[in-house]
Amino acid sequence: MKFRWKILIAAPLFFLLALHTSASPAYNDQPTTSHSGSRVCLGCVLVVSVIEQLAQVRNSTAQAAMERLCSYLPEKLFLKSTCYLVIHIFGSDIIKLLSADMNADVVCHTLEFCKQDAGRPLCHLYPPPKVAWELTLKKARHIVEKSQTLKYPRSNSSICSLPFLAKICQEIKLAIKKSVPFKDSDSDKYSVFPTLRGYHWRGRDCNDRSKMAYPGRRPDNWDAHQDSNCNGIWGIDPKDGIPYEKKFCEGSQPRGIILLGDSAGAHFHIAPEWITALQMSLNSFLNLPTAVSNELDWPQFSGITGFLDSTSGIKEDSIYLRLRKRNHCNHRDYQNISKNGASSQNLEKFIESLSRNQLLDYPAIVIYAMIGNDVCNGKMDPVPGMTTPEKLYSKVMETLKYLNSHLPNGSHVIFYGLADGAFLWDHLHNRYHPLGQLNKDVTYAQLYSFLSCLQLSPCQGWMSANKTLRALTSERAELLSRTLKTVATREKFTNFNLFYLDFAYQEITEEWQRRGGQLWQLIEPVDGFHPNEVASILLAEHFWKKVQLQWPEVLGKENPFNSQIEQVFGDQGGH
Repeated sequence: MKFRWKILIAAPLFFLLALHTSASPAYNDQPTTSHSGSRVCLGCVLVVSVIEQLAQVRNSTAQAAMERLCSYLPEKLFLKSTCYLVIHIFGSDIIKLLSADMNADVVCHTLEFCKQDAGRPLCHLYPPPKVAWELTLKKARHIVEKSQTLKYPRSNSSICSLPFLAKICQEIKLAIKKSVPFKDSDSDKYSVFPTLRGYHWRGRDCNDRSKMAYPGRRPDNWDAHQDSNCNGIWGIDPKDGIPYEKKFCEGSQPRGIILLGDSAGAHFHIAPEWITALQMSLNSFLNLPTAVSNELDWPQFSGITGFLDSTSGIKEDSIYLRLRKRNHCNHRDYQNISKNGASSQNLEKFIESLSRNQLLDYPAIVIYAMIGNDVCNGKMDPVPGMTTPEKLYSKVMETLKYLNSHLPNGSHVIFYGLADGAFLWDHLHNRYHPLGQLNKDVTYAQLYSFLSCLQLSPCQGWMSANKTLRALTSERAELLSRTLKTVATREKFTNFNLFYLDFAYQEITEEWQRRGGQLWQLIEPVDGFHPNEVASILLAEHFWKKVQLQWPEVLGKENPFNSQIEQVFGDQGGH
């Protein structure tokens, strides 16, 4: 039974904790115990809410709802099997409490997944019970007072504590920490595997047995005999004996796109159908294993390095796809070096995952887009934890010096200014969150308050009812943007030109309204914080137009041989 319990407490929470661990505003290698407990609490409230709403929507018992939820989950990552184990251990208690009309907050506090620390407020997502909280909790505890589950620990356990998973967990953790592919046979920082920092994040390797074959390099002997830069163009034209790479790409000014970003650049996204009972079906969780192994990021759809067709129906392309369309020799030359919680202050921890050889590789366009975490944190008083202009200048100069020592000559670096997230509260606070749409009982203001109480808010400064605090956060963001602009204006480097662009919130909101949209539709619905896929693509469109107008040399020439490349090589091996 002891071994079985270990699996139970670990594996399902691997899924649940990932939901918020990945979104954590502070890039921290070792989260505190209190934050770990807060994430367990959040996960419990989410899951119990879904069970309760599934029972309501399907007009079924809580038992049937739990079994239905488990049946929807994939077998990958032990999700389905461990879900059934959760039912076996906790199901009877959850059923008793829900049957007594206890909401998810009460259930999770009663089962001690949520705890009220001394001197701290009681954290709850839903409106408080009509009866006094203490009396409600006392009644709930009486219902399960003889339960055997209360003796088990609720946190501080990990799927990686299982002996047979310890080694692979360490390898995966190291890969994620360093932001390099988990599966990379030749250690060239490129992979043939999509997730775990594989080709969803950077161009797919075309030869994982050779360290000298990877996207973005200058061709070896014009790739007469094999594809050394993975752009799908190689071989010799039998008509004239000229290598295709030389014929189609020489002088076309190939270049790659590299993003140094945070969770917005990585396109952090929690699918609404994962927590919305009305939308839930067998198909809802098919993409969950992929999302979990990508840290709940979707870089393959991002506005800067995305290469798959948009799921939002918007027709515009990412910056990478625009570069590829402009010059097919740029095929697969993209790198998304982004991390949830990244800021100017911790970029140094993973910037070495960037792959560029000054002697062997083509130049690159590097976009520096740390748009929020220098002013965002989850502390009750977030202002002291915000980056100062002096600290920003110091860290940014370190980053630029690193880039100057690694980027090939002729590269370009573009700073993105910080976002102004004050609009989050203005446009969302009185709208219903996906968890609250069924019964009209959870607004974004309640979600923000719950996350703040748990000290898990992605951005206490902007996700707050305190108007003064929101204004202070916006002022600091503007000050840091001005610092970036000053650096871009004054500093010069030998291997790249340096530019600055404001975060184009005003422009993309106006464009979206012209298309008949509303501003709240540009924000991720589940976390209520990140720009969604539509916003990301609209930002990419604005970026492209601005650069094309002001600094056209950054984008390189349009390749006149694109149509011939398509005739000979088709999709160039795809992505």
